[in-house]
Amino acid sequence: MKNLHMCNDHFQGKYEVELKYRLRSKSDFLTTLSLMPHEVMVQDNEECDWYFDYPDKALQAQDKSLCIRTMEPSGIRLWIVKGPGPDRCEATNITDASKARSMLETMGCEVVLKAKKIRSIYFVEAFHITVDSLDGIGDFAEFAIMTDDESMLSTYKTRLEALAGQFGLNPSALQEKSYKEMLMERGV
Repeated sequence: MKNLHMCNDHFQGKYEVELKYRLRSKSDFLTTLSLMPHEVMVQDNEECDWYFDYPDKALQAQDKSLCIRTMEPSGIRLWIVKGPGPDRCEATNITDASKARSMLETMGCEVVLKAKKIRSIYFVEAFHITVDSLDGIGDFAEFAIMTDDESMLSTYKTRLEALAGQFGLNPSALQEKSYKEMLMERGV
């Protein structure tokens, strides 16, 4: 596993360009990945996400999402805020996820969804590729990069589409909905 400082370089910025694709075959995807230069950040970690909102759904109304994430066995703990809009995303490491959840509840927030997934994160060039498996939902690959330079968003999107094309992924496999939306639609 890479050291945490090097990993953090991939996750710096307040904007995220992310393309999520549904995988027909996770094993075929991983075979293609194995044939190109890449680095492994984490492999087959169980992630647990606690999504919070106020009882009046104020965050949802503002197109924002607040999540506390734990990853095992890596031990990574994150506070993640997405929105407004699809490109805005900020995350920070925290040391005590249960204390963070308690603090949010003290502030009047409540858990609106708890979700689990199996996640592996790989680095290819400046990009990170996340491979996720969600029970009852399927397997996905997210191609992403974070940046503070808003002017680079369209350039990065084009480069991510080209990288996804190397895996045989095309726009028909693109998923516009977040995992949170998919899970809430299923009533999980």
